[in-house]
Amino acid sequence: MNAALWTCVALVSGTGAVLRYALHSAVQRRRADAFPLGTLVVNILGCLILGLLHGAGVSGDGALLVGTALLGSFTTFSAWMFETEFLADKDHGSIAAANVAISLVLGLAAVAAGWAVGAVL
Repeated sequence: MNAALWTCVALVSGTGAVLRYALHSAVQRRRADAFPLGTLVVNILGCLILGLLHGAGVSGDGALLVGTALLGSFTTFSAWMFETEFLADKDHGSIAAANVAISLVLGLAAVAAGWAVGAVL
């Protein structure tokens, strides 16, 4: 790895974080209930794109820049778990459980769909 590649990783990672914040905020502004839809949308989109990359056989620097740097900072496991714990702590256990179940099912489905589409590209 060279300095230029690491600089690109840093820039792409920062871009992913800004994109996550923008999409999450846009979705959450339109929600009145407790369900963290913004985080769900961000994570499912990230799963779809990661599946697409894998299905298309992207590897090497492309996988590093898009799969790790961009999507690693775009998706957010920590926010997902924080929001789930917060919901459970505020007596919204059924919403917390739904958040986990929906995220896992849709995340796996999105990866599979992306992989299938990427394989035919």
